[in-house]
Amino acid sequence: MFGLIKRIFIWWHDSTYGTALFTWRKGVKVGEDDQGNVYYQERNGNRRWVIYNGDIEASRVPAEWHGWLHYTIDTPPSEKAPKVQSWEKEHVANKTGTNEAYLPSGSMKASGVRAKATGDYEAWQP
Repeated sequence: MFGLIKRIFIWWHDSTYGTALFTWRKGVKVGEDDQGNVYYQERNGNRRWVIYNGDIEASRVPAEWHGWLHYTIDTPPSEKAPKVQSWEKEHVANKTGTNEAYLPSGSMKASGVRAKATGDYEAWQP
């Protein structure tokens, strides 16, 4: 029972039944990326969306598909292969909120001790 309610109302684990129904009725599959995310657009071309494969995390959308989703480019990457640059790196998931998150020195979770300010900073005194 909870699974049904979860699928109806909770969007951050999977697509809801409403999204699945809308996709079935009005969506046309445009393509798929290397992570298994599937991209759709409305038959009349007015709306574009993604159904994630796994965690729903916006940083999992590759740059070329992001451009298509936001109408920056008209041709979906599935029709025209994007040119891969030599400086491009593989996708890394957003680590915010995990044990692998970046912690700068002075962060409360890192050492908690901030380096002393150099001569270019003067504290305000009321």
